[in-house]
Amino acid sequence: MKVCVVGLGKVGLPLAVQYASRGLTVAGCDVDAARVDAINAGGCPIAGEEGLEEGLRAALRARRLRATVDTAAAAAESDVVVLIVPVGLTQDKRPDFSYLDAAADAVAAGTQPGTLVVVESTVPIGTTRGRVGARLSGALLAASPERVSTGRIFRDLRAYPKLVGPIDEASWARAEAFYSAALEAPGILRLRDPETAELAKLAEGVYRDVNIALAGELARYADALGVDATEAIAAANTQPYAHLHDPGVGVGGHCLPVYPYFLPEDASLRLPRLGREINDAMARYGVERLEEALGSLDGATVLILGLAYRANVKEAAHSSTFLLAEALRSRGARPLVHDPWFSDGEIRALGLEPPERFPPARADALIVQALHDAYRVLDWRAFAGCRAVLDGRNALDRAAVEAAGLRYVGIGR
Repeated sequence: MKVCVVGLGKVGLPLAVQYASRGLTVAGCDVDAARVDAINAGGCPIAGEEGLEEGLRAALRARRLRATVDTAAAAAESDVVVLIVPVGLTQDKRPDFSYLDAAADAVAAGTQPGTLVVVESTVPIGTTRGRVGARLSGALLAASPERVSTGRIFRDLRAYPKLVGPIDEASWARAEAFYSAALEAPGILRLRDPETAELAKLAEGVYRDVNIALAGELARYADALGVDATEAIAAANTQPYAHLHDPGVGVGGHCLPVYPYFLPEDASLRLPRLGREINDAMARYGVERLEEALGSLDGATVLILGLAYRANVKEAAHSSTFLLAEALRSRGARPLVHDPWFSDGEIRALGLEPPERFPPARADALIVQALHDAYRVLDWRAFAGCRAVLDGRNALDRAAVEAAGLRYVGIGR
C-alpha cells in the first residue's frame, strides 16, 4: 500500500515513520524544501520525540520513506493520502485554513479517482466534507483526527482507539483496511460521519480546557480561604466520578487553547469560551500572587523557568510564558526566560529575553512555568538575591524551597 502524508511536522513526520514501520511505502510531503532535504539525508528535524530518530533512520534504510515537496505527484502515486497540516488561529482568533487549503489544493491536483483522502488535522466541524471534500473529485473521504501528544506519539498511537468518520461505505472499507495495516491501535472505531469524528476530537480538547479552568477557579477560591486546593482536588478524585485536573498558571500548546475557537460563536456554546478566558487569566493571577509575596514587582528581575508549554517538550505554541512575561512587564518587572530545550537565539526570536548565564547573576524571584526534568534537581540556593518562587504547576517540593530560605508561592496552596 502506498501512502502520501501531507505535512511533516511534529505529528506528520512520526505518522509517516509509523506507517513505514508497518511495511507501507510512504511519501512524506512538505512545502519546506530544506526540511525535506534534511529528512532525506537522515536528519531528524524534531527534537524530543521518543523513538522518532531511530524510526526515521530505519525507514530510510529500508527505503520505505522518502520526503518530497511535490505533493500532487506523490498523491497521484498513492492509494491513501493523509492530511496532517496545522489549522491554527488568525489574529482575531478565527480558524486559519491557509495551510489546509493549500494542501488540499495540491492533493486535488494529483489524486486519482478512488484514492482515500483522510483528514487527520483537528478541524472545525464540517471541514472535511465541506472544505476538503469540495476540492476533490471521485476520491474516497474520511475524518480521522489524530489523538496524540508530542513527546509520546508512538505510545499514544498504540494506546487509544482510532476514530474514523467516513463519508460513505466505500470510504469506511478503505479506511479500515488502511489503519488496520498502518497502526497497532487497540481498535478502529467507526463513527457515523466526518462531522461526528470532528466533534469527538474537539470535545476531548474542550473538556480538558474547561476542566482545568474549573480547577483554576477552585484554586483561586482556596487561596482566599487559606485552603490547599491540590490536597482537596486529590481527595475529590478518589471518588470515581470526579476527574478534576490540576490548576496552574495557564494552558498552552497547539491544541487546547485553539479548539474552543473552532466552535462557532453562533452555536450558543458559552462554557468553552469562558473556560478560555479563565485559563488565560491564570498567568496574571500567578503574577499577582508573586507580587503579594514580594510587596512590589516594580524594578524586579523575575526568571521564568520553562518556555515550553509543558515539561520535556520543545514546543512553545501558546505557552503561558508569554502571558506571564506580559503581566510582569505591566507591573514594571523585567522578565527573563530560560529553557534547556531552546537556545538563547530561539528565545530571543520569540520576543523574550534569556539570562546571560544560568543561574543568572541576580533574580528577585523565580516562576516555574514548565517543570522540565533538568529543573527538578536545581539547588534553589544558587539563585542569588532570590526571595520567592512561584510554583506555577504546583509540582515543587515546598519544604525544599523554604529550606533554601525562599518564600514558596503556589496556585491554590
